[in-house]
Amino acid sequence: MAGTGVPDAAPPPSQPPPAPRFTPARLRRARWSVAAVFLVHGSVTGGFATRVPWIQDHAHLGAGQLGLALAFPAIGASLAMPLAGRISHRLGARTALRLLLALWTLSLALPALSPNLYGLCGALLAYGATSGMADVAMNALGVETEDRLGKPIMSGLHGMWSVGALLGSAAGTAAAHAATDARIHLAVAAVVSTVLGAIACQGVLDLRSTPGEHPPPRFALPPKSALVIGAVGFCAVFAEGASLDWSAVYLRDALGTDAGLAAASTTAFSCTMAVARLAGDRVVARFGPVRTVRASGLLATAGGVLIVSARHPAMALAGFALIGLGIAVVVPLAFAAAGRSGPAPSQAIAGVATITYTSGLIAPSAIGSIAQATSLTGSFVLVTVLACGLVLGAGVLRVPGRGATGRDCVPAAGLERS
Repeated sequence: MAGTGVPDAAPPPSQPPPAPRFTPARLRRARWSVAAVFLVHGSVTGGFATRVPWIQDHAHLGAGQLGLALAFPAIGASLAMPLAGRISHRLGARTALRLLLALWTLSLALPALSPNLYGLCGALLAYGATSGMADVAMNALGVETEDRLGKPIMSGLHGMWSVGALLGSAAGTAAAHAATDARIHLAVAAVVSTVLGAIACQGVLDLRSTPGEHPPPRFALPPKSALVIGAVGFCAVFAEGASLDWSAVYLRDALGTDAGLAAASTTAFSCTMAVARLAGDRVVARFGPVRTVRASGLLATAGGVLIVSARHPAMALAGFALIGLGIAVVVPLAFAAAGRSGPAPSQAIAGVATITYTSGLIAPSAIGSIAQATSLTGSFVLVTVLACGLVLGAGVLRVPGRGATGRDCVPAAGLERS
């Protein structure tokens, strides 16, 4: 105090003054901005998928060579995702997301430029690495935004990703129908997506590391909590990959359905999953993540039972729709739980993302191998068993002693409001 001979008290250097809280209007803007980021990310995936046949012909690849090349996005993502936390620590969440999302959207142009298998594998390695790092960064920001809002938003964010994938695939389908050179289509899509992504990133929360905080390791094994949460995500993504890639084949080969009706199974699955994700936040807010995932697992299990016991295409169609409905909110909730499971949210999210990417990679080939050894019906018995795993494992998504969204509304490990 001045004039008393007692020095003024100063805050310890290790305790910086708290940053001001975000206003409700700022948080609402951040919510819709990060939703737009998810939409842009999904649109890149949807656009690329539609031009894979063109890329295969351009690079003169057989089916086996294409299958090998398509494994490289998951490899690149798994290797690079742990780096996302370190980049966010160094640059801040907003700048890191802006950079990583731009690298991801621009990488969309690379596969169509590849003249052979080796070039395509390298392009897809970069494509997957940038996708995975942007994925971790945007999910970490989604969890932070959800915590500050005090209500669930992760399911809706992933619903926006599904909407983006549908928009990207629709544009790609139109380009393919018009016989547009994929090098031109994907280059234009890359530029447009990059611009839209940069605009979307302007409104996300700018979270920064606290002074003196040690950066996360470049590479580290995911924490045990992420492994357990990732196991739940594994079950959901395995069912998703199996249903997307094999539903039409199942109806055609197991039930003798014509090609048009068989293709409708994929549409039914995708639509129910997108709708459920967009509506899922209200359900999670009312019933909580654990009860929601248990009920979702029951729906997915019922869908699997319908599929394996189907004697008519309508039963199988209903089964695939129920699986889509049942697994829709699981992965968003797994990312949310990982972001709150310990002192290193980016590392935990990267761990869960690696597990789910791996599940998506092995599911289609695993279903094919089991079908060859037994039958397609036998392969979907495994999907049904994994759906039961959602019911049994839902409890790991609970964070004891936390708020309505699973956590008190405070900054996550090392991040402060700015």
